[in-house]
Amino acid sequence: MMARPWQTPQLLLAILVALVALTHQERRKTFMSVEEVPVSEPHVIATLQFVINDFNKKSDDKYNFRIVRVLKVRKQVTDHMEYHVNMEMRRTTRQKLETTNCMFQEGELYKQIECFYSVFVVPWFEKYKILNKNCTDG
Repeated sequence: MMARPWQTPQLLLAILVALVALTHQERRKTFMSVEEVPVSEPHVIATLQFVINDFNKKSDDKYNFRIVRVLKVRKQVTDHMEYHVNMEMRRTTRQKLETTNCMFQEGELYKQIECFYSVFVVPWFEKYKILNKNCTDG
């Protein structure tokens, strides 16, 4: 049985719509879970270390910063893992090239900032990538 002439364009349009819908579905992330997690979780500790090292390396400040307090950590699992971290950091007395333990700055060099980071993490390969970063003076 042959398709009628007016059915062919409708069939082609239906196929085109189906292909576009499937392509769009492939690009979307499928969220498996989003949960708040404790700072003591091993992958969180490693992620925080990566974040602070990256911050200090890219900062123009003469002194290193250190985390004062982690306000919240959320873990998002999709086709990969992401940590979303809210934290407070303060300037320390340690300059960039020093390796000694250090205290936080006081007086006129005191500086505290609040930061939000989104970090792509593949912990079993020790792969980290900062997806989003926003720091403001505290």
